[in-house]
Amino acid sequence: MNKAQLVEAIADKMGGRQQAADAVDAVLDAIVRAVVAGDRVSVTGFGSFEKVDRPARYARNPQTGERVRVKKTSVPRFRAGQGFKDLVSGSKKLPKNDIAVKKAPKGSLSGPPPTIAKAAGKKAAAKKTTAAATKKATAAKKTTGAAKKTTAAATKKATPAKTAAKKAPAKKATATTAKKATAQKAPAKKATAKKAPAKKSTARKTTAKKATARKK
Repeated sequence: MNKAQLVEAIADKMGGRQQAADAVDAVLDAIVRAVVAGDRVSVTGFGSFEKVDRPARYARNPQTGERVRVKKTSVPRFRAGQGFKDLVSGSKKLPKNDIAVKKAPKGSLSGPPPTIAKAAGKKAAAKKTTAAATKKATAAKKTTGAAKKTTAAATKKATPAKTAAKKAPAKKATATTAKKATAQKAPAKKATAKKAPAKKSTARKTTAKKATARKK
């Protein structure tokens, strides 16, 4: 059965061929658009249409047997419902004066009640707020971690400067002690220099004694 035959099969129930063609086109268009967008279209008792992602893989050309790489792609897939499977397998018989596929339960086509819709909206809003709170908390943790790192780096830089400052007075102290030691040694040298003239005076006395002895 092709599309034209399908339209002819439901033309009597839809009130005409044009109405049946429009209905078939509308149903198929809605299914295709939903599956392309990534949604799953499920019809109770009939089956479901969905989009499936296939990863990149290697395949063989049936004509040449050559190994060919197949790129990643997405394909539509139809899964038959249990009622459809039972009718095809023969475990259940087709009804003569009724629709083969079970009708949708009452209220399913009109959507959920307003109270359920409001509850779903509240749950979605609560999830969004919790996600935003978690993001803010993670950002605060990151900022505190960065602040701790900067303070640690600053303390590391400051400790060498402190040690250098502590070492500087020691160097000054050693310089002052060296100056004092040299200053204390300097008077000793002067004293030795003053004692040298005493030797000269004794030498003069000995020469005078020798001169007097010769005159005698």
